[in-house]
Amino acid sequence: MKEFIAQILKQIAAILEYVIAFMLAIGIILLCLRMAGSLQNIPNLGTYPNYDDLLEVCFNLIIGVELIRMMYSHSPSTVFEVLLFAIARQIIVDHSSIYSSLIGVTSIAVLFATRKFLFSEFDVADETVFRASTKIKVVNKVLSVEIPGDPDATLLEVLLTHLEEQNVNPRVGACYYFHNCGLRVAKLHEGKISRIQVIRAIH
Repeated sequence: MKEFIAQILKQIAAILEYVIAFMLAIGIILLCLRMAGSLQNIPNLGTYPNYDDLLEVCFNLIIGVELIRMMYSHSPSTVFEVLLFAIARQIIVDHSSIYSSLIGVTSIAVLFATRKFLFSEFDVADETVFRASTKIKVVNKVLSVEIPGDPDATLLEVLLTHLEEQNVNPRVGACYYFHNCGLRVAKLHEGKISRIQVIRAIH
């Protein structure tokens, strides 16, 4: 019961995120229209917007677009892009000292290194524990995943089948991954699997 309530709350939170992202998108569209209507002022450096204003606003709008993507995508790559644009904006628009620019460039290098060496397929995931007797069709519907197999089969049957194919003992922590989710033995009771964790990739 707790798992289903948690999923309902997560879905409500996801809807609210979409609403916020939609309002942010409307604001960005309106600002783009305002900026487009003011482009004739750019040659006049004493009138808003001049070139520096245009550059700053465009970077802010790009960061806003990446924030929208981050709200509906929830992936490490979107967080990376938001941070990348934010740092690039600071370096290009700020025109501060060479030391702050060096720190910004170093930060970008660290971001690229982090993405290359530390990101993995299931870095960001949603993990829910079900009874081993739960039907596949119920899990697929609740979590919006696609665990292959007979819809009336249980999580236990599916996981044991794949663990046997890989000659893996059904112990706590034993996993099998599909294309967008995974099954993991979460708990044993008297030597038998009683709880199975469904790991859903959300990026």
